[in-house]
Amino acid sequence: MKRGLLVALIVALVLAAGLSLLAGRVWIDPLAPETRNAALIVLGLRLPRAVLALAVGAGLGGAGAAMQGYLRNPLADPGLFGIAPGAALGAVLSFWTGYAASVWLLPVFALVGAAGAMALLAVIAGRQGGIAVFTMAGLMISSLAGALTSLAISLSPSPFAMSEIVTWLMGALADRSWREVVVATPLTLAGLALLLAAGRGLDALTLGEAAARSLGLDPRRLQVLMIAGVGLSVGAGVAVAGVIGFVGLMVPHLVRPLTDRRPSSLLVPSALAGALLLLVADCLCRILPLSGGELRLGIALSLIGAPFFLVLLLRMRRGLA
Repeated sequence: MKRGLLVALIVALVLAAGLSLLAGRVWIDPLAPETRNAALIVLGLRLPRAVLALAVGAGLGGAGAAMQGYLRNPLADPGLFGIAPGAALGAVLSFWTGYAASVWLLPVFALVGAAGAMALLAVIAGRQGGIAVFTMAGLMISSLAGALTSLAISLSPSPFAMSEIVTWLMGALADRSWREVVVATPLTLAGLALLLAAGRGLDALTLGEAAARSLGLDPRRLQVLMIAGVGLSVGAGVAVAGVIGFVGLMVPHLVRPLTDRRPSSLLVPSALAGALLLLVADCLCRILPLSGGELRLGIALSLIGAPFFLVLLLRMRRGLA
């Protein structure tokens, strides 16, 4: 891992965090005499939002790097495991049943949905299931969770509930508080710690499954670390911010050329870069002059991520030609 890259990412994060505290529909002048309103805006609204952007972005970036290393597929995204759709399904059910009215039950439902997807993935993949079985199981869970989410939306008990579900699924950090920070940050850090523990196994896996086993890799242990690590990192983010895609896909590609390309060397820079990307994107969503209100963060990142994904596909096609 290149130390200069880490230093540059940390410096950029500090600068972006400072900007996020000042930027918004109401700009804060750091040189002006401090006012009560400015302190309330910064400490009560923008600081928790910035911390949440750091936590959610780090979790998505680190999970994306780990997944691309585990599946040995540069197009892998955390949503492929089915954990993000499972968490989204849990949150949708909280709206559908009305329990989302309680401030703590929405993230609890989402985390239960993520845990259910993790458990189902572990059961289907089994002890001897290889990476191919693991990938197919994740795709099946994603499809099932997506179908159940669509069913819940179509059977929503009221137009208000349907509106709340659709708005939440777009993904955003607006109107979040320290409560969401307390929920997401410890779980994300725990998930990233598990992914870091899987780093050596991911490095061995680059040689192929058979070679990795000959080097002493325990596939079951690595699988458990990946399920738990990605589940906590991604599930915590979905629980508090809704569905935010493409971060785990884009970030590893942006930082990989600046590392030695080993999966273990990519985890920390991807987490930092994911935090930076989400923080900057959230600032831009906040200051864009839109008449209908603030642009949803999930939509903004999809508008960026879809062309990025297309460019990756075209590059891969040229490489195979």
